[in-house]
Amino acid sequence: MHVLSRNAKITPKKAGQFVTFWKRQKNGPIEPFSGNDAIDFYVVNVRTENKFGQFVFPKSVLIKKGILATENKEGKRAFRVYPHWGMVKSKQAEKTQKWQLNYFYEISSLTNLQKVNQLYTKP
Repeated sequence: MHVLSRNAKITPKKAGQFVTFWKRQKNGPIEPFSGNDAIDFYVVNVRTENKFGQFVFPKSVLIKKGILATENKEGKRAFRVYPHWGMVKSKQAEKTQKWQLNYFYEISSLTNLQKVNQLYTKP
């Protein structure tokens, strides 16, 4: 199993957290990750002053959502993630948060380890 991890950042003017998702080919320009890359799960760490969690996205989901490049789609170099504690302010953010929360868990003393295990075993 191959896992890629990135840390999301809070931005001052928009809801959610911003994460970059790109690679560089040798000395060339940056490009989105691809469905052909040998990565099974893409993990995005999110944090506030007193909360911490992870999104564990299987490759297949990010292909379906157009985030990973394929022959038919360019893919994205960055996107926003919306943990359950974040207030979303637009219909698009609400729609995105809804599907993303299926792949999210908060890390705390109450973490559901069964859900964590399921997230890391369903590519």
